[in-house]
Amino acid sequence: MTTNDFSMPTSNAELAQSLPGNFQSHHVEVNGVVLHYVAGGEGEPLVLLPGWPQTWWQARKVMPLLARHFRVITVEIRGMGSSGTPAGGYDKKTMAEDVHELIRHLGYGSAFVAGHDIGSMVAFSLAANHPESVRRLALLEEPHPDESLYSFPLLPNSGERARHRWWFAFNQVAEVPEDLLEGRGRVLIDYLCRRNLRSATAIDEHAREIYAAAYSRRENIRAATGWYQAFPADIEDGAKYGRLEMPVAALYFAGHTDLPDALVTRAGDVTRYEIPGTGHYLAEEQPDAVAGHLIEFFGR
Repeated sequence: MTTNDFSMPTSNAELAQSLPGNFQSHHVEVNGVVLHYVAGGEGEPLVLLPGWPQTWWQARKVMPLLARHFRVITVEIRGMGSSGTPAGGYDKKTMAEDVHELIRHLGYGSAFVAGHDIGSMVAFSLAANHPESVRRLALLEEPHPDESLYSFPLLPNSGERARHRWWFAFNQVAEVPEDLLEGRGRVLIDYLCRRNLRSATAIDEHAREIYAAAYSRRENIRAATGWYQAFPADIEDGAKYGRLEMPVAALYFAGHTDLPDALVTRAGDVTRYEIPGTGHYLAEEQPDAVAGHLIEFFGR
């Protein structure tokens, strides 16, 4: 099947224009890959990097709030949504270079940066490899890959079942995810919503259809597995990084402290924000809290 078989229910241009803040959809080629981004608002630049298995639409609830204070630029990272899906380059160092070049292309010497999930890993790598480009860094939910990933259990016991992230292994397998999920992305989206949301309505039918369309396309499924298959390279790269010197914010849901725990040795100036009443998808379940913390942190 081809990309056209799984078109989005609403175009990126229409989605962008539906948000307050004069948002518009753009494409640009940087670092040998076409990136799609949506930008709006006025002020200092704030780059948002979404995570798996979503698209730029993940930030739809916080973008208008942030656009009152910043020029918000929400980027679909390499392999996501309407961005390019090249054969390689899914290690976070290369993906960070994509974002670094985009910031330069847009005419900024530096920007505030916030990333969620896989986007958080790319944001950390950006700060580590191009510290001059990142004024302040906010990470949501996931740390950069490190050797602890090699210790993930194959079979969780009953007490670990809620934390068992089986897709870390599933996405290591070549071609099988594409064969199983092509045209059936909604199965994955609904499962992860059931698992990771406290309120099922936080990701509505329209949003689920947008995500399902993206992750029903074979090339996007392959690219998403590439993010995970690059973890060994990311771990090797990360071992060479020093402590981040810029201020860093860690946003996480109650009880899930993997991110702030990892930052104890990776950054010198860390502000922790525990977000109540949410699961993994912070910006969709608690957008007011997330936007409020980001405005406060980046506005210091």
